Amino acid sequence: MLTHTRRRLADDFKAVLTHTQELLDALASESKDEIADLRPRLESTLKRAKGQLSEIEETLERRARHTARDVDAYAHENPWRTAGMAAGLGAVIGSVIGALLVRR
Repeated sequence: MLTHTRRRLADDFKAVLTHTQELLDALASESKDEIADLRPRLESTLKRAKGQLSEIEETLERRARHTARDVDAYAHENPWRTAGMAAGLGAVIGSVIGALLVRR
């Protein structure tokens, strides 16, 4: 679902860019009829894109909460393993930072 929504959002943003370019071209030629014609289409596309962006945000937020719950449950079920993984990850990050600082 997220991939489909992301694709629709990308299409809508492309449409917004196209409509905006048309609006700018119409402004350059100062055709009030063209400007009046483009405005509702641009507003409609922007409204649809905002709705899809909100939908993506809600989906990502829901997934993040679900993942956080899973990680919390795993950490409570396996405290020593979790501590070991955290220590290992900290050692790797520390080594990378140390190597970068030595290069300078």
